[in-house]
Amino acid sequence: MSTPDLAPRRTIAGVVAIWVLAAVAGVAIGLFAPAPWRAQWVAVALGGCVIVAFAVQLWYGRSQAFIQRMALSSAGALVVLAVITLGFGLASLVSG
Repeated sequence: MSTPDLAPRRTIAGVVAIWVLAAVAGVAIGLFAPAPWRAQWVAVALGGCVIVAFAVQLWYGRSQAFIQRMALSSAGALVVLAVITLGFGLASLVSG
């Protein structure tokens, strides 16, 4: 039996940090990657976000709700990248 943490760390900060990382990566891809290669770079960025999310959640050292935090981090990064990609796609239709 383990003793409970007296003041456990907030775990939502790690989840939101992954979402911010996904937003920064999505904007960087939209600005710097050529249009035909954006989809491939978004997939790479999502994979990187999942790996970083795994590292961040392991760093917290809490086993309670690990799967839920990983799922929330990964799904949130997917949604953030999808919205940014949709925005750049619509912008290319309007300007193109």
